[in-house]
Amino acid sequence: MTNLVCLLEEPSAKEMLIAILPKILPPTVNVRYIVFEGKQDLEKHLERRIRGWLIPDTCFLVMRDQDSGDCVKIKNNLLATILRTEKCQQTTVRIACHELESFYLGDLQAVEQGLKLKKISTYQQQSKYRTPDSLANPAEELNKLSGNTYQKIQGSRAIAPHLKIDGSNTSHSFQVLISGIQKLIIE
Repeated sequence: MTNLVCLLEEPSAKEMLIAILPKILPPTVNVRYIVFEGKQDLEKHLERRIRGWLIPDTCFLVMRDQDSGDCVKIKNNLLATILRTEKCQQTTVRIACHELESFYLGDLQAVEQGLKLKKISTYQQQSKYRTPDSLANPAEELNKLSGNTYQKIQGSRAIAPHLKIDGSNTSHSFQVLISGIQKLIIE
């Protein structure tokens, strides 16, 4: 693979990937980002974008939030769309449970460093931060935890460079994202 195209629901996901992909990908991989205007826009245009991609040696990463939907159903619907493109073996789908902010709550040291807050990382052992994917509204939780300083795009730019990809992040969906990207690269 020499090209990775990231098809994303929102700009904050792009900002997060801009920071973590260089930690995972070899420098020979070219990354392109296609950011949609929400999950409905992503789902509406996904098939056409993948089918129309003509650059050889390209793999795709499709990423969106679970929000209040059924994670398995969302992923299966996206996979069914991708199957119609005949490029399904070159595509990985990842769902952030429930929102991208779960990734950040899984690494409160990154939040502390990125947002320049004090002692936030001491909360990591609380049960809700040990399993942040189970939180119904991680963005709201992160906003409360940060004293209302967290903003989606700027927060992603600030926090993501500090995210650890070594398996210590307590967000299972973040770990699945990292392993999915690594698997996509190997294959």
